[in-house]
Amino acid sequence: MKLIYSVHKYDVFMFNRLINASFYHNLATAARYISRTGDGYLYLLLVTVLYFKDGWQSPFLQTLLLAFLMERPIYFVLKNGFKRNRPQAAIKEFHSLVTPSDKFSFPSGHTSAAFMVAIISGFFIPVLLLPLLLWAALVGFSRVVLGVHFPTDTLVGMILGISAATYSLNQIIL
Repeated sequence: MKLIYSVHKYDVFMFNRLINASFYHNLATAARYISRTGDGYLYLLLVTVLYFKDGWQSPFLQTLLLAFLMERPIYFVLKNGFKRNRPQAAIKEFHSLVTPSDKFSFPSGHTSAAFMVAIISGFFIPVLLLPLLLWAALVGFSRVVLGVHFPTDTLVGMILGISAATYSLNQIIL
């Protein structure tokens, strides 16, 4: 329990440092756009393109589907099991810049899905790996900037996404 409190205390400290930084308002506008790229529409578009290009036999499509079928339930169980309040509920007089789709913050689903898609897409299109990892990191960072996640929410989201991607690649490809 002491560890959880220490992590939360550090999270609040880091969150407040970011929110109170002089450049915060400049980041906020960009964060809104970057965060939207992780809302799921691009993933649906990617799955649709892969289906129409190669059909259900596409290893890329199969890997993505397996990863989402595994990651989303784990994410849901963690989110509803830990029930960690979002910054707006945890910090007095703070208001997030966007309205989150659910009540709890741990882990970040946007970050998890972004890293999962980045790793899998980078495996199949290696030249895109580094730009996609940068994009995934920016999605996670944008969620903190927007005030809907603490830093460790995005860190655990990243770990979940990378783990789901790695497992799925091992099952389908390797």
